[in-house]
Parts: sequence; C-alpha cells; structure tokens
Amino acid sequence: MVPLRVSIIFRALRSKAAILGVLSPLLLVAGCDRQVDSAVEPESGGVSMHEHAEHQGAKTFVCPMHPNVVRDEPGTCPICGMALVAKWVDDKDDRRPPVTLGPEVVQNMGVRTVKLERGTLWKYIRTQGTVTYDEDRLIQVHARTPGWIENLYVRTDGVRVERKDDLADYFSPDVLWAQQEYIESLKDAELDSFGEGKAKDSEDAFRQRAGADMLRYFKVPSMDIMGLERTLEPRSIVPIKAPQGGVIIEHNVREGMYVTPATNMFTIVDLSEVWVMVDVFEHQMAWVKPGLSAEITTPAYPGQVWEGKVAFVYPEVDPKARTLRARLEFKNPDEALKLNMFVEAVIYGGPKKDALILPREALILSGERELVVKALGAGRFQPVEVKTGMWRDEEVEVLSGLSEGDEVVVSGQFLIDSESNLQASFRRMSE
Repeated sequence: MVPLRVSIIFRALRSKAAILGVLSPLLLVAGCDRQVDSAVEPESGGVSMHEHAEHQGAKTFVCPMHPNVVRDEPGTCPICGMALVAKWVDDKDDRRPPVTLGPEVVQNMGVRTVKLERGTLWKYIRTQGTVTYDEDRLIQVHARTPGWIENLYVRTDGVRVERKDDLADYFSPDVLWAQQEYIESLKDAELDSFGEGKAKDSEDAFRQRAGADMLRYFKVPSMDIMGLERTLEPRSIVPIKAPQGGVIIEHNVREGMYVTPATNMFTIVDLSEVWVMVDVFEHQMAWVKPGLSAEITTPAYPGQVWEGKVAFVYPEVDPKARTLRARLEFKNPDEALKLNMFVEAVIYGGPKKDALILPREALILSGERELVVKALGAGRFQPVEVKTGMWRDEEVEVLSGLSEGDEVVVSGQFLIDSESNLQASFRRMSE
C-alpha cells in the first residue's frame, strides 16, 4: 500500500512540474521564491504536520489532490488513496501565497498597478430599448350596432387622421329605427302642444330625451340629431368619425363588409407621447424605481437627445434572460420616434459618495469568488479575495478586502494569480 501511495505522489509531482515548466518559465527566470515544505518542518522542532494541527485545534482533514474530500478524522482519500491533511482553525490555506517577480519580469509582463482611492460613483444604467405606443393613447373604433360599411375613407395603415375626421359610412337598421322613433316623438309633441295638460307634456318630453339619448348611444353625431329636429327626415347612412387624432395602425374593414359591435374596425394611436421598453440586469435592479430621469438617443438622429422618466418597473424577472423590464415615457411632439425603433437609453439613479473605487480590469472573476492581485512592494504580489458592491461601466465599488491606498495590479494579474494558485497546490501536496 505504501509503495503505491509513494508512486502516486511522485507521478503527481512530475505532472505539476511539467505544468509549471509550460505555464510559468518566466517566473523561474525571475527567481520566484517557491519552497516546498517537507512533512516535518524544522521550525516546529521536528513536530509533524498532524501533531501541529492537533496542537492548533484541527477541525477537518482534506485530501491534497481532491479538496472536496473532507473528513472529521485522519484517514486516506477514497479517490486517490493519499493521506488526508489536517486543516486547523487558524490555518491560512485559503489565502494564496505571495509571488515574487524580478524587475525584468515585471517589465516584460507589462505589469501595471494603480492606487485605490475613494470617490463618487454615479448610479446610471446604460441599456437598449424599443419604442412602443402609449397604451393610454390607443383607441379602437367599434360600431354600436350591426350594419354594413357603405363608404370607406381610410384604406391603409399609417394614415394620419384628426379628431372628428370621417373614417367610414355605414348603414344600420337599428340606427334607422331609433331615428324614426325620435322623429315620431317630435311629431307627437308638436301635435299635443295645444292644451293636452302637463302630464302629456311630461310624457312627450321624456320620449324626446329617450330618443335623443338612444341616438347618442349609437354614436350618431350631434349635428345629425339637430338636423333630424329641423327636417324630420331620417338618414339611412351614419358616419363613423375618429374619436381622437393620431395614426391608423390597424384597419379591418372593407366597403360592403358586415360589421358587428365585436368588430374592431380601426385602431388609432396618438404618438405625441411614446413608451420605451428597456431591460435591466439583476445586479442593477436596486437602482431602478419610478420617477428617475432618463435619456434616449438613436443613430437615426445623431446628436439629438430625448429626456423622459421611468414610469413603471414591472414586478417580474424574465426567467431566461434574467432581466427586469422597465417602462420609460418620452414626449414625441414631432413624432420623430417611430414605433419599434431601437434606441440607446440611460437611466440616472443618483450619486453614491465616499465609495472605494476599483478599476474593473483589475478584478478576476473565478465564478465562485472575486479576486484582486495586491502589490505588496519589492516585487511581491498576492491575490486577495474582495467583495464588490456597485458596478458602473469601468469602475467597481469595493466593500471589503482592500483599503484606501492599496495598490492593485490592472495588467498581468491573471498570470500572477495562476502562479500563486500553482504554489498553493504544491503547498497542499507537500503537506
């Protein structure tokens, strides 16, 4: 069993040495300080690692080759058979060992550092959006009674109309019957106006009001009702007028077509104000709320900026894109913003003062943690774990792990981090 374990260890060491020879020859040239500790450290007076761990209050035992194997007592790894290494409370195994580089290696690698300072981070979100119509300015035109379209004045989508413009004429038997009833009430009131008594006058007035209200319900224009009162002649054709000004974005009728109250004949939208729908990433959700100011631009009109505000933030996150949708409102008096146009949007969320600012290029994202390579001076560098807060373009807020005045590497940090990780692997193997 022992020769097999020794053989596995030597094969692992040879594999690591081969990787080291391929990935970091420049560090060997620079004379990096890599020491492989023996199982018995001279500093501990001949005390083994296990004894030292027990003295320090060891809690767990891990495999040097498989860190996911963790036991509460000494033993061997069930995967590779290596002896488990004790890990005690005050052990600093989670910290990457420092890396020492010579001046010529630093120059050849192009290592650059910056000093951290505190400042103000402006919360703003850059995103893209799509122009859509304001649903509060959308109107659908329906007939109040069944009938037939006799004349059609709008034949295509995109036509601009003004309020009370004629859209179509249609014939409806119900409207014609209502006109006849109204005319009869007018005639009866005129005949009974010679001393029939107050009760009869009240009945005639009620019939007239009822007849006029029915015509108004059927959307007969007031001018046509006044014409009936003068001429006492019904009109077989009733005009359909635009209830508001705007653009026809949908029409579903043709001349001679039979329509019912369920038929959406025309859809009119007022484009003097529009909505812009944008998507916001999850880490920016806390910045977005109704009332914030916003701006949009589009390549179609270079240099032109539209100012608006955040009107509504939807309460649901897209399960696939992992984004939150927000609705922006903008004035569009000249209707330069067209429906379905792509725009670039900026949402302003205000300043965050006294923040420790880190260049985004200095951050190493491993998927499980966020690392930064800190410059210790005299050619020594060490990866440290940090916790970040607010992100804004090329700047990131540091919440913990670094202090004001610390120097961090912004170029070449990935090679340094790889070398430190390799040294940590050798240290675990030596243990």
